[in-house]
Amino acid sequence: MIERKLLQSGITKIAGVDEAGRGPCAGPLVIAAVILKDPTSSELRGVKDSKALSESQRELMYDVILNNSITYSIIEFSAAEIDLLGLHRCNLEGMRRAVHALKEKPEYILTDGYSVPGMTEPNLAVWKGDQVAISISAASILAKVYRDRIMMELDRKYPNYGLANHKGYITALHTAAIEKHGVLPIHRKSFSNIAEILKITN
Repeated sequence: MIERKLLQSGITKIAGVDEAGRGPCAGPLVIAAVILKDPTSSELRGVKDSKALSESQRELMYDVILNNSITYSIIEFSAAEIDLLGLHRCNLEGMRRAVHALKEKPEYILTDGYSVPGMTEPNLAVWKGDQVAISISAASILAKVYRDRIMMELDRKYPNYGLANHKGYITALHTAAIEKHGVLPIHRKSFSNIAEILKITN
């Protein structure tokens, strides 16, 4: 665990930052940041990369993380913002905003995969960070659960698209639903599959 070395150096306020929703063609990009009270706590032993947990496990860990955090923040970028600014730019800006939204200033920041320009605090981009840094794993769970809950709400609003099942990812059923029922405001028109459908239908 990367955090152990930082704790041994006297650094205690370690922020982990991660996102959910880079790949889907529908729904928001969500970025979370969290500072854990004690990254080595046994209460957090179930915290892993969100992709390695079931939906019910993530929901359970979501509350455990909140109960074991000093502070956390969650930032959203809509499909329209992604189309306007670009996915990667939204991701980096979201990480900056998530850190700045924390109620306490971190002493060190761990981000998953990407180096984030403009951070004033010491920071490290960690390859596969959600697998090797518990603070990043915790952030990945917060972002994933938060986004999945949004997609469940959108499924109720747009019941013909199967959003509760695929969460906005590109699947054969999702593509068939778009072709049959049309492109929604929550679809990312800058994504090639959506752009292709729009080109055919216009």
